[in-house]
This record gives sequence, structure tokens and C-alpha cells, in this order.
Amino acid sequence: MLEGKNISNIALPEPTLRRLPWYLAYINLLNAKNIEYVSSTQISKDINVDASQIAKDLSFLNIKGKTRIGYEVKSLAKELEDFLGFKRVHNTFMMGVGSLGAALIQDSGLSQYGLRIVAGFDVNPLRIGTSICGVPIFHVSELKMRQQELNAEIGVLAVPVENAQEATDVMINGGIKAIWNFTPFRIKAPENIVIQNTSIYAHLAVMYNRMNTLK
Repeated sequence: MLEGKNISNIALPEPTLRRLPWYLAYINLLNAKNIEYVSSTQISKDINVDASQIAKDLSFLNIKGKTRIGYEVKSLAKELEDFLGFKRVHNTFMMGVGSLGAALIQDSGLSQYGLRIVAGFDVNPLRIGTSICGVPIFHVSELKMRQQELNAEIGVLAVPVENAQEATDVMINGGIKAIWNFTPFRIKAPENIVIQNTSIYAHLAVMYNRMNTLK
């Protein structure tokens, strides 16, 4: 379905990128049921995304369905997985192993999407030298050395908000190329560093606001 080389380097609109994992999760369910083909209309009905939007999103990847048949489920699943990079392992550091950081380390589901946490970092002496689910915890001062050993490219930021920028600087100086930020602080980084903000608190604010508008 995909045509040409380096298709994974296409810069897709962010809304499209956010929807692609929805499609993949749904397609994987169909694949598990040995369903061979599915139409954009059926996908639309089950995941509540407009069929024309689904077709447009997939067309960015040069994925096209067959007339009156739809998309081949197995091929679509493979193409989405290849493009999204979920099958490629990304060694990752966890910066901050308090309640949130520890929970993320224990989330085995992340590894199914290619995110392999290989080490955690903290400043709490009670945590340093321990391990969580087999993942060793080191002092933050060791990050650069451990990065050279473990070749981690991604850092997950789960420190207290007052330490967010300092921890970010440590990761960047240590060779980390992308940061998944779970703090509500808007961290600063050079343009060549990828930043993905996922503030739980921001999502809570949106949810609470939407609830209030329904009253």
C-alpha cells in the first residue's frame, strides 16, 4: 500500500498523527478476529471518526482501499505499525521515579509500542541503587555516562514541576534527543530536540470545564 521510500519521514499534521494509533488499535482487533477487509465506513461507525477523514488520513501515507471491498486488514495493520514506529525499539530513560515515574516504568504496555525504559534517574537516596520491575535506578549525575552505555534517545520527564527545566537540561546535555514531558511546566529546549507535552493536569482542566458546560 505504501509507495516510495522514506515514507516514515513524512511530516503529517498532528491531528492525523493522533488518530493513526486509534485506527491501528481498531484494525488489530479485526485482525485478531481474522477479518480480511474493512471499509472506512465501518471504521467510522465503530470509532466515531468521519469516514472521509479516515480516508484522508490514510491517503497521507499513500494507503488506499479497494473499491467496494475496502482495506486489507493485515496489510493495513503492518503499514500503520511500520509508519508509527511501534515495532522499532526505542531505549528510554525515566527522569524522576516517584509515584508517576514508577507507574510508567511498571506499565508493560509501553513496551508493546516500542518504548523500552532501560533506566530511571532520581536524586532521592532511598531510590538510588534500587530497581523497579528490573529497571535500575541511578543518580541523575550518572545520566550522561549511562546514555553512552545504553544508547537511550528518549527521556520521560516525571519530576516535580520546580525541577522540570533543570532535569530537561540534564537530559539534553546527556545526549537525549526527545523528551516526553509529563509535567505541567512548559520546558524549553533547542530546536533539534523533540518535545511532546502530555500534562495530565491540563487534560483534567479540559475535562472539568466540559463537564461544567453541560450543567
